[in-house]
Amino acid sequence: MARNRKSKFLLYLEYAVAKTILFVLGALPRRGAIGFGIFVAKFGFKLLGRLRKTGLRNLELAFPTKAEDERLEILKGTFENLGRVLGEVSQFHKYTREDLARIVDFQFDEETTRLYEQVKREKRGVVITTGHLGNWEMLVFAFAALYEPMSYLARPLDNPLLEELTVGIRTRFGARPINKANSAMLAIKLLREGEILGVLADVNAHPKEGVFVPFFGIESCTTAGPAMFAIRTNSILFPIFCVFDKETDRYKIVRGAMIEPVISGARTADVIATTAAYTFEIEKIIRAYPEQWLWIHRRWKTRPKGDETVY
Repeated sequence: MARNRKSKFLLYLEYAVAKTILFVLGALPRRGAIGFGIFVAKFGFKLLGRLRKTGLRNLELAFPTKAEDERLEILKGTFENLGRVLGEVSQFHKYTREDLARIVDFQFDEETTRLYEQVKREKRGVVITTGHLGNWEMLVFAFAALYEPMSYLARPLDNPLLEELTVGIRTRFGARPINKANSAMLAIKLLREGEILGVLADVNAHPKEGVFVPFFGIESCTTAGPAMFAIRTNSILFPIFCVFDKETDRYKIVRGAMIEPVISGARTADVIATTAAYTFEIEKIIRAYPEQWLWIHRRWKTRPKGDETVY
């Protein structure tokens, strides 16, 4: 493991700042915490020019026919959503299962319920392919409280104090983190035992970890882990997100189609086809809720060999 290059002072400073923010927000009523989180995020939109530039470039690539002012409104929504996530997470320590049932409409539709029950009867694993849309922290947290705990892949933070803090928040109802760097054998074991594994599958991947598949019509290096896990264990892939519905003032669960992994024996082609299938479902949901996706991430940073950078 690489040695942490941060000084002890910086590690404790980062921890103290994060702990203070969460303490202050956590002391507020839920609506106050969310409102303050959104206020801070709107300030960040004005202040963080580099992130704003990245977001607008991403929106230009994804929605070339939209007017500039439309893209700007979507990007403002991205920052507002981040503020809502921060405010909500600060309240996690207070929430009971009953609270979460009121905050999140976690009722699956009839087809999803039938398929979910069938998968559980067959003791097949489920790979939840989600992303930075809506409140991804609430998805894992509420799923554990209202259905069953899932394991989730996560790259540990480079500050062990912050890592311990965030893991403590996320795992209160039994969700289990798996170190993304050393995940393969444990993930395969859990899926073969019929467990659920959550993966954030919407970010730019290193060429050693991903394959190129279309995303908003652009060849995008996408994590291949979910596809490889599903193929190795014959698990179902389930794109699912927890988005905020302003009309009801609640979160709701939206999903794409459940995906059977492609298993033809041609491993590389199977991984690419399966990755493309869940990426397509993720894109569909982002298109439905564009203002709740993380446009400030450099999603198209890794390019196919010979392609010019897009940033």
